[in-house]
Amino acid sequence: MAAEPQIQYKSDLIKHAMEADALKFGSFTLKSGRISPYFFNAGLLCTGPILATLSTAYAATIFQALESSAFPEFDVFFGPAYKGIPFASVTALALYNQHKLSVGFAYDRKEAKDHGEGGKMVGAPVKGKRVVILDDVMTSGKAVRGAIETVIQNEGEVVGVVQALDREEVGQDGVSSTVAEIEGLIGEGRVLSILKMRDLMVWLETHDLKHDLANMQAYRDKYGLK
Repeated sequence: MAAEPQIQYKSDLIKHAMEADALKFGSFTLKSGRISPYFFNAGLLCTGPILATLSTAYAATIFQALESSAFPEFDVFFGPAYKGIPFASVTALALYNQHKLSVGFAYDRKEAKDHGEGGKMVGAPVKGKRVVILDDVMTSGKAVRGAIETVIQNEGEVVGVVQALDREEVGQDGVSSTVAEIEGLIGEGRVLSILKMRDLMVWLETHDLKHDLANMQAYRDKYGLK
């Protein structure tokens, strides 16, 4: 695979995620039982600098897709509890500061509040609004499906999902991907990703990390989308 020039915000996110140990290369057992040569833990994206890098990447990915008409216009970000909450808030801020696009953000509680304003939803109302869900990594897609259901229950319309990393793997059926399954629910082309597995491989090749690259290629040959 010949290395290609990489968009700066992608390279920055890979670099900073590795520095924060949020992205690691080695040998990791996934929930699916697969032995993966890399692991992404978005819960470790928890400092000001790395959140600035992440929100810039989310905002740039979304803005470019909107500019090319490859993604529908929307009103509200939804960040599923708990990791999605800071993603939604900082991305709404970055999208405004860097691209002058104003959108609201909402999130849910794990349990409904029985006092004050009550309920499970917090932030911008999603009723009658076009909603984009922010996610980290889809594995089985259970979390995203739950977020879609939450938005629907609150009378919003999910028009897109943006994830930090697309592993570009086939699902447990060995044929289709989780991304394809989610797009079957919300519309073709409505799942965006900042990074894909191929971006990690380009980064490894650029930095001459041949051992990790070989492991990634073997994993992709076995489980990657064909």
